[in-house]
Amino acid sequence: METAWGSGFFEQLSQDLLLEFPNLKGFSTSNLYYIKQFYLFYSQGLPNFQQVAGKIQSYNDNKSQVIENKGDTILRKLGDELENHPIFQIPWFHHVQIITKCKSIKEALFYVQKTIENGWSRAVLMNFMEAGLFSAQGKALNNFSRLLPEPQSDLANQILKDPYNFDFLTLTKDYKEKELEDALTDNITKFLLELGQGFAYVGRQIPVKIGKKERFIDLLFYHLELRCFVVIELKATDFEAEHIGKLGLYISAINHQRKKETDNPTVGMIICKTKDHVEVQYSLETTNLPIGVSEYQFAKLLPDNLKSSLPSIEELEAELRKMEI
Repeated sequence: METAWGSGFFEQLSQDLLLEFPNLKGFSTSNLYYIKQFYLFYSQGLPNFQQVAGKIQSYNDNKSQVIENKGDTILRKLGDELENHPIFQIPWFHHVQIITKCKSIKEALFYVQKTIENGWSRAVLMNFMEAGLFSAQGKALNNFSRLLPEPQSDLANQILKDPYNFDFLTLTKDYKEKELEDALTDNITKFLLELGQGFAYVGRQIPVKIGKKERFIDLLFYHLELRCFVVIELKATDFEAEHIGKLGLYISAINHQRKKETDNPTVGMIICKTKDHVEVQYSLETTNLPIGVSEYQFAKLLPDNLKSSLPSIEELEAELRKMEI
């Protein structure tokens, strides 16, 4: 049989199928090869599918329904009503990208699930795969499992990434926290995409009155699936233990001043330049408020002298007006 695979089998099969079904597409030699790869990729994991499949999101009649995997949600047996399986709810060429680039069934099903949940195009899927979303998702250090009830703690853990990729920003080498905050809010749509599905932007530098002092929260979001506020503190420096105390103060303030009875407890996130895992773990043990700590990274750094030599938006607009005259 292996000899047949390598001796013009796909070419002949392609010709036979095209003759038999002249009005159907998808029977090219390369496509048939990928169909074989699809079968081999997923069939290798059939005995262990219960452990790796997890949850997958399905949309029916404009209502989302979470399908719990009981060992046979995505693949039960080959030929067993395959058209009804959630894995077949995404386009074929999405699958080609997934099976050729993923190293495990668990990683592949992660991208299948995310594609179904978010309606990703193939280009968006490829971008997230290249950015290593699977490796980053749920990797932030946090204390959610200790402080949040199980359904919420699981979801809260899933929404955190480590690191966050801010490649859409251009900053100088010695940037400050305010510059980082300004750049992220100027690119809030891209920032929301990087944070992931469910985040709704509330505002930046949100004032909170604590005692006689007025303090300001870097960024405030509301997560639609967690049903809670999310306080984000940006740090252009390494993580420090005292960051936990400051963020905890803001979380408590939001719980008292903005949280409604129907909201879940507020969650906090510190997104910093770098962190020491042991220091973060010890620091998280000192608080009874749910907090996650992640790093960020980006590649576009301009030298200070180059940035200062670039024209401002106002200067560019003035030059354009001169050209119109």
